Amino acid sequence: MLSSEILIRVTYSDTDQMGYMHHSNYLKYYENARWELFRSIGMPYSGLEEDNLILPVVEASVKFLRPAFYDQQIRIVTTLKSLKGARITFSCLAMNNAGDILNEAGITVACVKKSSGRACLPPKRLITILNDCINKQ
Repeated sequence: MLSSEILIRVTYSDTDQMGYMHHSNYLKYYENARWELFRSIGMPYSGLEEDNLILPVVEASVKFLRPAFYDQQIRIVTTLKSLKGARITFSCLAMNNAGDILNEAGITVACVKKSSGRACLPPKRLITILNDCINKQ
């Protein structure tokens, strides 16, 4: 199973008037965590862009369970779930220091040629790495 973790600290600018981390910031943190996952397998996002590829989000499902607060440290865990054609799907969790799940999400990205904006299959090297990880699950 391919997973990666990052730690973030909720900044003041990420909170709303209620003192909660604003809901939109979870997607920002999940994006950072996805790119760290790609970096961990030797495929940094900058390298994909140099190869004329981008991975836009095409679907996101987010479930809010508990709030995160200013200055709270949060662990973001991203796990590869599937690779089907041009689509790569991840599950994401945000947890506090006690291990309580604050937020969970399913996010799907599509491999797209940057120059044309058209969907394409991921590079063979990436397909091999991701399929190896999926098959180990």
